[in-house]
Amino acid sequence: MMNFEAMMPMVGGVQVQTTSQRGFTPEEVATRCADKLISIGDQSHPLIRDQARAFKEQIRAAVTFYVKDAVRNDRHTIAMRLRDAGHPELIKAILED
Repeated sequence: MMNFEAMMPMVGGVQVQTTSQRGFTPEEVATRCADKLISIGDQSHPLIRDQARAFKEQIRAAVTFYVKDAVRNDRHTIAMRLRDAGHPELIKAILED
């Protein structure tokens, strides 16, 4: 007979992150993503820990790139919908960085 309790994942603490008067930046989202994907134990061998940290940074950079690309593409989609709806004056505000 299987012991299902032993197979249950350990539940960690809850983290809450907030911003004030803005949403999260692509860099903040990418950091949260990398932190969720890659966990590095404090007791890890120094060489493995360093390699894991470098890999985590590469993941963070890649996610940042693709989140920024997604935001840029979504803004262009919204801009075209505004143009089609007869509000071309709003396009500049949407596409400004």
